[in-house]
Amino acid sequence: MQYFNSLKIAYRALKVHRLRSILTILGIVIGITSVIMVFSAGEGLKKVVLGQVDAWGSDTIEVEIKVPSTSHTSSENASNMAMGVTITTLKHEDALAIKQHPNISDAYSAVIGQAIVTGGNVSEITQLWGLSVDYLKIDTWRVASGRFYTDEEDRGLARVAVIGSKVREEFFGDADAVGKYLKVGKYNFKVIGVMEERGAIMYMNMDELILVPLQSLQKLIMGIDHVAFIMAKIKDMTLAEATAEDLTLMMRDRHNISDPVKDDFVVITMAEAMEMLNTILGAVTLLLLAIAGVSLIVGGVGIMNIMFVSVTERTYEIGLRKAVGANSRNILIQFLWEAIALTFIGGVIGIILGVLFSYLIFLVASRQGLTWAFIVKPWSLLIAAGVSVLIGLIFGLYPAQKAAKKDPIEALRFEH
Repeated sequence: MQYFNSLKIAYRALKVHRLRSILTILGIVIGITSVIMVFSAGEGLKKVVLGQVDAWGSDTIEVEIKVPSTSHTSSENASNMAMGVTITTLKHEDALAIKQHPNISDAYSAVIGQAIVTGGNVSEITQLWGLSVDYLKIDTWRVASGRFYTDEEDRGLARVAVIGSKVREEFFGDADAVGKYLKVGKYNFKVIGVMEERGAIMYMNMDELILVPLQSLQKLIMGIDHVAFIMAKIKDMTLAEATAEDLTLMMRDRHNISDPVKDDFVVITMAEAMEMLNTILGAVTLLLLAIAGVSLIVGGVGIMNIMFVSVTERTYEIGLRKAVGANSRNILIQFLWEAIALTFIGGVIGIILGVLFSYLIFLVASRQGLTWAFIVKPWSLLIAAGVSVLIGLIFGLYPAQKAAKKDPIEALRFEH
């Protein structure tokens, strides 16, 4: 019964100072809303990124270039690549050797470039992918109309191209593009196929690409003989790690590397790529949660400050209640209820707003073509509610204790 009475007194006190209570609750609302949004956005972003990686095929393994004496994931390697350091040791012949591994079914080589592409009255810089013909055996992207180029066309430096759906729309409108020509650099390339609409993968719109035979891009457009990466398809995924080790040793032997530190390549399974991305996304989520936690602490300090003001303003009330029989425990519970009520109400409102804003993010991301997921896990709501109550206890306890310890005679004299 005394708990119920304390709760009623706390409610009346908060109601009397309604504006002050609302402003105090606002800090908790912002913090809890941020926590819910971070949890939800983190899950949504994880689904997008891992889905993008999975789009390349979960049963694939990649060999790509790396600056020697650097870690593949290091900032040093990334900055060297960004500054134009070129690794020319990875060749299509490496892909042919990789294809001979007993646990590899197919492998393709790729090089990425760009050139001024002209068609009709349209002329713009377009990204070109030079791919060996095994590409369609590994990737899920398919030709919507026309055909893909052959191995003979690749070896013969044929000037043929397979274009993305956006490229077709931009250069040919609604007309059939197959059989027509695009000028790529100084060469005319015949369009022999149009790929089906695919959308963005890893923030790269596949529909805006032009696919050409590997050697045609290497020798006619770019004047090189190396590749950027090799993608291979694994037969037995239970042997993926062992296969990666085998390919690493194979590549060192082919590149005459005896010291692993000097590796000019890196072998990555999709499982490793997903694990690495999971780690990165987890770290980003924790960072954002820490920022949201700061706002919760600020809200808690605001509650403590308001509770101190409330204790000072109601000194006479405290003395009066003690004079008519209330003990220190009753006073402590009363003021704790006030702090918990403030944070609990703020937590509930914050949860509602957090879910609403998370859904809004989902809608915006979906309209941008991202495979975003609206995920609000029940445990995140429980954590948010628990944290809000805990903040009320932590930041309300000291002011409540201070109120409970007041001497009734001094408290009654304080008002006069």
